[in-house]
Amino acid sequence: MRIMLIGKNGLLGSDCQEVFQQNYDLVALDLDELDITDEQQVAAMVRHHRPQVVLNCAAFTKVDACEQERELAYRVNVAGVRHLAASLAKHGGLLVHISTDYVFDGSRPVPQPYREDDAVGPLSYYGQTKLAAELAIRELTRDYIIVRTSWLYGRWGQNFLKTMLRLALTKPLPQIRVVNDQFGSPTWSYRLAQQLAVIIAAGGRGIYHASASGYTTWFELARTFFQLLGLDVLVTPCSSAEYRTPARRPQNSILENYRLQIAGLDRMRPWRDDLIEFVSLFREALWQEVSQDLG
Repeated sequence: MRIMLIGKNGLLGSDCQEVFQQNYDLVALDLDELDITDEQQVAAMVRHHRPQVVLNCAAFTKVDACEQERELAYRVNVAGVRHLAASLAKHGGLLVHISTDYVFDGSRPVPQPYREDDAVGPLSYYGQTKLAAELAIRELTRDYIIVRTSWLYGRWGQNFLKTMLRLALTKPLPQIRVVNDQFGSPTWSYRLAQQLAVIIAAGGRGIYHASASGYTTWFELARTFFQLLGLDVLVTPCSSAEYRTPARRPQNSILENYRLQIAGLDRMRPWRDDLIEFVSLFREALWQEVSQDLG
């Protein structure tokens, strides 16, 4: 099976490249090789490679920046996805697209999770673009998998954990304030890549949730991360109201992998177990990367 991976150098794309190259004929592309906002480029690439599956890991994921750069966010997160879906509908092939917990408004009482068929209502422009992409896919093709995930971190790309480590290594050592009233499931990108492979191999179709099990807050995640690193960092909790951002975040981002569970396909693990493994594998690499970034 030939799979065309888009966004190969990103947070999730890098791990997907490692996972999928083992068992598939993988064509891995990044922005310099394919700009999904260019409809003609997309059509030409699909015609040339004739993939059975297109795995789209390309997205504008800077949630706050989406509020100011709305045109760019729309072109990447919506128009680009429309181009992929339309091209595959014409030439044949399965579109696998990554979506987000931010399509929900997060008003459900914690710890009640969101299932795949629950009502959506994004609070941010980022969430609105991701929902619009989902609707575009469902409008243009029946041959799709949409996977909603949450709070991604990993070895490659930028993410919350690297931001925390960068702050911790800033001299003099600061006090780090982290929001403690937003709840979600930190998800390791490598584990998600493995889960995507399972869904594709099983012939899945439709919308799935795929996040680590259990839940925590950003504050507790930061504190646990520093403890695993052996760093003595002063982390203090604050509320979302005290730490205002351009984009509104859902307070409850907890997803239930309901469709994976009933199909016997759920390979996601408890978030804390994955975080322990992640830190044990990449402690030195993370430290070196962030230290180099700081000069």
